Amino acid sequence: MSTEPRNLPLAIGVALVLNASVCVPSIRGGAPQVEGVELPPGFSITVFADEVKNARAMCWGDDGTLFVGSRSAGEVHALRDIDRDGKADERFTVATGLNMPVGVAFRDGALYVSAIDRILRLDDIESHLADPPEPVLVSQAFPTDTHHGWKFIAFGPDGKLYVPVGAPCNICLKADSVYASITRINPDGGDREIVAHGVRNTVGFDWHPRTGELWFTDNGRDWLGDDSPDCELNRIDRAGRHFGYPFCHAGDVSDPEFGKERACSEFTPPAAKLGPHVAPLGMRFYTGTLFPEKYRGAIFIAEHGSWNRSTPAGYRVVAAFPQADGSATHEVFAEGWLDGTRAWGRPVDLIVAPDGALLVSDDGADMIYRIGYAPPK
Repeated sequence: MSTEPRNLPLAIGVALVLNASVCVPSIRGGAPQVEGVELPPGFSITVFADEVKNARAMCWGDDGTLFVGSRSAGEVHALRDIDRDGKADERFTVATGLNMPVGVAFRDGALYVSAIDRILRLDDIESHLADPPEPVLVSQAFPTDTHHGWKFIAFGPDGKLYVPVGAPCNICLKADSVYASITRINPDGGDREIVAHGVRNTVGFDWHPRTGELWFTDNGRDWLGDDSPDCELNRIDRAGRHFGYPFCHAGDVSDPEFGKERACSEFTPPAAKLGPHVAPLGMRFYTGTLFPEKYRGAIFIAEHGSWNRSTPAGYRVVAAFPQADGSATHEVFAEGWLDGTRAWGRPVDLIVAPDGALLVSDDGADMIYRIGYAPPK
């Protein structure tokens, strides 16, 4: 894991010149086999950008810039599709030397970036992609733990910045209630409050376009066997809900160490169980109109894939469909990154493009894909 100097890091704007690299032991070398990704009829997948080192979370700027965070690379990328042909034409590095800057969020012309214990802001960034400003420290109110310390961030409908704090372990109970939670702060960094408790490690969330409810993925604990517990898709109907960690997992699996302290019946159950160790990360409601009616309002979820399961699981994109009772059904939407027990890529985040296509980041193959649709002939 990288480390960050304690002084405020500077942003450096340079043209992106990177070599595609493999950063996960389970990733197979060689050219990515995009043509092997299986999709429903009418859908197609192409490369929006390659050599985007350790591509993680994504957000859009007001002028059509796609900002992409990273984890091991310590960089924040900026990509632009000038001619709107579905491929990035320009690319920049707008920040370097940060500590796991996974999360990016955009508001009022500024790019917000997460870096473990702090939130930084780059003002008027789209006018200065080649010469980005020195970042402003928004908040340094978060723990310094790097275990589950990287953070997906996003602005909610209430104008606040939502910032999760993962558990600093596989399974533990910390006295500080900020661990294993989702928090929110004002854009200036003030008034931090906890929105949800008992969240082991969420690296993706989004708001229902009609109800405004916050939905999020959560990664289940390890070392309870290949088939337990399930990773989760959750829904917050009101602030303050507790989703079970470390006492209960997936709604009905009592933890062997902490379960005796509180019963599973005390906690909010998941909206959907996604499968054991699939590692769901980014998730977005589909708000475009390009895809068929079936997918409008659905949730697309990137499953990063298991790291220690005997038979690998995940390494795909699933579609979840919220139901009237607050639950959700789900099905496989895109798969093919996993070939037997070896993988050539790991989906991380998704975002709807202005034209209604779906972009998918991959930190294993250093890629961003574009999934489009045309009615079958």
